[in-house]
Amino acid sequence: MKTRPSVTKPSTDRAALLPLLGEVFRAHGYEGASLALISEATGLGKGSLYHFFPGGKRQMAAEVLAEIDGWFETNIFAPLRAPDDPRAAIAAMLTGVDAYFRSGARVCLVGVLALGHARDEFAAPVNDYFARWQDALAAALRRSGLNAASARRRAEDAVLSIQGALVLARARDDAKVFGRALAELQTRLLAG
Repeated sequence: MKTRPSVTKPSTDRAALLPLLGEVFRAHGYEGASLALISEATGLGKGSLYHFFPGGKRQMAAEVLAEIDGWFETNIFAPLRAPDDPRAAIAAMLTGVDAYFRSGARVCLVGVLALGHARDEFAAPVNDYFARWQDALAAALRRSGLNAASARRRAEDAVLSIQGALVLARARDDAKVFGRALAELQTRLLAG
């Protein structure tokens, strides 16, 4: 008896499409993410894509950004703002960031959009994402005993370090760069 090769069935679940779209935008940027590449990644034709996303590529990117924002709000920002142990929240942030960015092997899509030609189109959600991250981390640092100015500087330095480490790890094709940066960042953030 002959078996047929398995064929990946296109997703008919909108939520399942968002991670696929996110990877296309990560790999090609907003400008380079053509409908052909998006169709290839999702297994859907142009008509089906417009059925799910009548606003086209802009809507796709906006919904992917919203999904990323939701993940970070739940897993990173809210725990940093919680009144529990701020040191544990900061350590959990670093663990979560390492997992989300696959130990430096996955670029930050929000950062990709911030640097690309579509920056102005997505300026508000991109700015909000980074501002909320910095604010949440600064709040945790304040609760750990730092004054407001020091907490603000360390939070900004942390986001800069994470984003820079992602770029350098990708540019050098060396994910260990990211791991070292996170380990050093933990020491700097939790220093007295």
